[in-house]
Amino acid sequence: MSVAVANQTGPVVFRPHRATWMSSALAVVLVAAFVVVAILLRSSSTGVIFERSDQVAMVFIGLLLGGATMLFATPRVRADAEGVSVRNVLVGRRFTWLEVLSVSFPDGASFARLELPEDEYYAMLAIQAVDRDRAVDAVRTLRRLHQAAWAQRD
Repeated sequence: MSVAVANQTGPVVFRPHRATWMSSALAVVLVAAFVVVAILLRSSSTGVIFERSDQVAMVFIGLLLGGATMLFATPRVRADAEGVSVRNVLVGRRFTWLEVLSVSFPDGASFARLELPEDEYYAMLAIQAVDRDRAVDAVRTLRRLHQAAWAQRD
């Protein structure tokens, strides 16, 4: 998780670390594989006639799959004194700290989550168990911000 702190009261931002590396590596492998297939497509003797347009399409498919793989590197959690914004793969949501009951990371869970009223929760894909110490630091930081917001309310 990369952590950027503007100042003591400024926002903090958490992003996945290992997922970004894995997504990037997989995207490179996918694009490279499709480019190699596109290059070798015309020189194979399978009896099928492949044109330049087929080669371009193979490269395009590789780029499309590589880009889709990079979506797993986009989750982000941005928190400040007023609340927390969670952007997962395709959707995002903003919560005020008063809407959040707690910040938790249950045993065996892959992601941290915000505990909400009525037994609901919102997963934070940016804070992942595979990031280990970075995830622990992120949860502790979010808990401090949450406690500070609730202390100001009282």
